[in-house]
Amino acid sequence: MIDNKTLVAGGLVIAILIGVVAVFLASGDPDGLESTALMIQGEKTLTGPTPPDAEIQEDLQGKFEYSAPMPDYSLGEESGSGGGILAIVGGTVLAFLVVIGLAYALKIAGKKNPPDGVQ
Repeated sequence: MIDNKTLVAGGLVIAILIGVVAVFLASGDPDGLESTALMIQGEKTLTGPTPPDAEIQEDLQGKFEYSAPMPDYSLGEESGSGGGILAIVGGTVLAFLVVIGLAYALKIAGKKNPPDGVQ
């Protein structure tokens, strides 16, 4: 039987490997939400190709603005693919730590407030 620490460490390694490989296999063409936004703005049709200069433009005057810390799975143009790998590893580890922290907090909360009838 495998212990919990080995299982968690193995899962983290597998998640990082999948994340790193997925960066290089991902399509450069916008899809999903980006594609829908381009269609709504009239810059793309369902049957035609995406224009090479199509960018999502929005009037942000007086609106909430957010800049992603690692946009497009990278640390910037100058860091190249190494920056993409670092961003994936960092993001995966950060997500892992958040989940472990939540699990630990729930475990402690469960010990402080046991269900009725349990001592």
